[in-house]
Amino acid sequence: MQAIAKFWRTTRLTAHEFLADGRGLAATEFAVIVPLMLVMFFGTVEFSSAVAIDRKVTLMARTLSDLTSQSTSVGDTDMTNFFAASTAIMTPYDATPASSTITELYVDPSTLQAHVQWSKGSVPRAAKSAVTIPSTLAIAGTYLIFSEVSYSYTPSVGYVLKNSITLSDVAYTRPRQSTCVYYSPDTACTAY
Repeated sequence: MQAIAKFWRTTRLTAHEFLADGRGLAATEFAVIVPLMLVMFFGTVEFSSAVAIDRKVTLMARTLSDLTSQSTSVGDTDMTNFFAASTAIMTPYDATPASSTITELYVDPSTLQAHVQWSKGSVPRAAKSAVTIPSTLAIAGTYLIFSEVSYSYTPSVGYVLKNSITLSDVAYTRPRQSTCVYYSPDTACTAY
């Protein structure tokens, strides 16, 4: 019986000494917290990069639409310059995954349906094809400059976000200097 009592007393003292000893506590806490902190750090880096690129995609769409709407006519050289200027907005991020298209739409007076007049860019729309626009922009007999930009964002670290995400935005503006912006060699606004 005395041996059992001595065993329990020794065990209790050993357990008390073990719990009172804090020499390995910092290392244990560090080993538990580091993986969580790394996930949070890399997640924050990837998320903030995605937000920054998404804002730049919005600026690209607005810039394309804005530059085009300030002209009375545009040609291939103008479009090349507009796309180059809008692509420069992506700096310091890689502009390769970006694709952009600029389109002029005509709102049919009888149906208030928007139809493509001309379209240039990565994925041009077919002439005369219908495009859905917000109802507040559907004003009979008017023209709209419609820009579309998409960006395939691939996370740089890939630890938290593993797949690419498509970020996209559109912008609408009305021609500012004339009724429409005609595409050379056309010299007048034509309603399809």
